[in-house]
Amino acid sequence: MTSLTLSNTSAATVRADAVVIGVAKGESGPVLAPGPQTAAAVGAAFGDKLPALLEALGVKGGEDEVTRIPAPDGVRAPLVVATGLGSAPREEDGYPAETLRRAAGAAVRSLAGTGHVALALPAGNEAAVAAVCEGALLGAYAFTSFRGRSTESKKEGRGKNAKDASAPPAEITVLDTEAKDKAHRAAAERATVLAEEVARARDLVNTPPNALNPADFAAAAQTAAKEHGLKIEVLDEQALAKGGYGGILGVGQGSQSPPRLVRITYRHSKAAASLALVGKGITYDSGGISLKPAGSNETMKCDMSGAAAVLAAVVAAARLGVKANVTGWLALAENMPSGSACRPGDVLTMYSGKTVEVLNTDAEGRLVMADALTRACEESPDALVDVATLTGAMVVALGKRTFGVMSDDDAFRELLHDTARQAGEQSWPLPLPAELMEGMKSQVADVANVGDRMGGGLSAGLFLKEFVSDGTTWGHLDIAGPAFNEGAAFGYTPKGGTGSAVRTLVRLAERAAEGELSR
Repeated sequence: MTSLTLSNTSAATVRADAVVIGVAKGESGPVLAPGPQTAAAVGAAFGDKLPALLEALGVKGGEDEVTRIPAPDGVRAPLVVATGLGSAPREEDGYPAETLRRAAGAAVRSLAGTGHVALALPAGNEAAVAAVCEGALLGAYAFTSFRGRSTESKKEGRGKNAKDASAPPAEITVLDTEAKDKAHRAAAERATVLAEEVARARDLVNTPPNALNPADFAAAAQTAAKEHGLKIEVLDEQALAKGGYGGILGVGQGSQSPPRLVRITYRHSKAAASLALVGKGITYDSGGISLKPAGSNETMKCDMSGAAAVLAAVVAAARLGVKANVTGWLALAENMPSGSACRPGDVLTMYSGKTVEVLNTDAEGRLVMADALTRACEESPDALVDVATLTGAMVVALGKRTFGVMSDDDAFRELLHDTARQAGEQSWPLPLPAELMEGMKSQVADVANVGDRMGGGLSAGLFLKEFVSDGTTWGHLDIAGPAFNEGAAFGYTPKGGTGSAVRTLVRLAERAAEGELSR
């Protein structure tokens, strides 16, 4: 993992391989952002002609725009990197935290293969320092676990000592005139924990399905629990059968890799509230007997993104010492077609005792989640939130960068939406229209697992609500869009697994500790 430090060193004299400055859109061309006082030294080294030089190079100062320039005499680093911040804000407002995150992330991401990067961005207060640190570390992510070295590279001597042009910077320094301030250091430390736990989730999502079946995922959770002093319980297929977890077993019965239900718990001696988190963990989703069409299978290793987010959030809460009790439930299964697989028309008896007619085996996530939701409710948490890559309908509705937020409690839905905004994640509140339940009526069971095609993301939320105990404050996050980025990287978001919802869940745990769940 890339290391991060704060320093009040001048941007012109800092020892680094590259120094990053901010550039904004001005009325008549790019303008240098008013970063830490030390950043002005870089502009001075260019004879105050840097804005004109950037304009000549076609720089506009837009978001995600990164430009490299050889450093002039007077700047110790050999490379100056200008990262776009968009339109310059009113001086008293400062730049939004998300703008700083994206600018820092885009710059660091563009500097893969660079050893040491220093950032001189507008970070004049604690919140801005946190945003720059967080964006820089998130942008430094790379998944390299399954990359090998070619025979030719070995013959040419490019072995352990070879420089990997795709590797993230080994060291990041955020230049901050108040680098010794206790609050600023705490902000940097929190950003480091968040980035490392988002990376944990990203790694799990990016891991190939032949290397991450339900048992493998459970083992990864056990390793994390041991490292951070968390209590963990893993129910295997025998325990699931004994306990009557018909949804999880039904989804997993077609695979040679049997399902698991993992309970991982962080407790604080002065906890102000209890929070339960449930994550969908389909380690590979073929669609089962209702097989997915060609072209829809290649990224289905990401269908466990909800469980990855929950695991990472629980660990982050423990590492940050959040004064709340946080329990994560990971509903893990592999959805495969075989002679033993669940069939359309089968009826499953869920952990709650309700029966479900399975009309589509590709609507499997809600089945594993239903069992975990019912079990989580038995512990009477102050709030319960589930996270899942649940429906393609949500991607159609909100696109690939925004997740949906649903709840039968209007105030809690708004709190979740606001929490995502505070964390820097895009979300949108959505309704749960009761009439959509009509489409999920079954002639042979209590409920069917799918209803009308229109409003499919909302009916999936309604299905989950059926398995939440009365009186439980509950919310549902459908992260099907932002969980896996199939397009080009942007800002601090890489191609592949994104770690969507981790930061929102951590911020929710912090708000629980602050007593906001009861307001």
